[in-house]
Amino acid sequence: MRTFLKVCCVIAVLTAAVATATPQPKSLPADDERAVVIVFKDGHQQTFRLVEIARIEFTTPTTAATAASRAHFLGEWKVGVGGYSSETFVIKLKPDGVAEKTYGSHRGTWTVVNGEARCSWDDGWTDVIRKNGGLWEKAAWAPGSSLEAPPNNVAKAEYMESN
Repeated sequence: MRTFLKVCCVIAVLTAAVATATPQPKSLPADDERAVVIVFKDGHQQTFRLVEIARIEFTTPTTAATAASRAHFLGEWKVGVGGYSSETFVIKLKPDGVAEKTYGSHRGTWTVVNGEARCSWDDGWTDVIRKNGGLWEKAAWAPGSSLEAPPNNVAKAEYMESN
C-alpha cells in the first residue's frame, strides 16, 4: 500500500510540474486586442501589434497559401504595353498555369513567385503582375534579360473581374 501511495504522490507532483511548465499565451492589454502572438519551440513568446505589421512572409509557402495567392491572380487583367504607348492588351491567367494574351506571343505559362504573378511567354518575354504601393502594375523583361535587372517597361495593370 505504501508503494502505491508513493507512486500516486509522485504522479501528482509530476502532473503539477508539467502544468506549470507549459507556456500559456500572454493576455493582451484591453487597448491592444488585435495582435499576433508567436510561441517559439523553446516556449518563449513574442507579441506583435497588428497595426505595426506591414506583411507576413513565409520562406516556404504552404499549399493553402499558394492556392490562395494563385486564386488572387486568376482571370483577366487589362495591362498597358509600356513605354510611351497608351495601347493596352489583356492577359488571362488560368487555374492550370496556362497564360494567354492578346498582344505578341499569345501563349505562355504563369506561376506565383514572391506574391507576384510571373508570366513566361513562348516568345521569351516575361511579364510580372504585381502591386506597387496601392496600384497594380505589369513589368516586362525582354527575351534573355535577367529578372534581377530593371524591367524593359512598366505599365498599369487592372483586374477585369471580381475575385
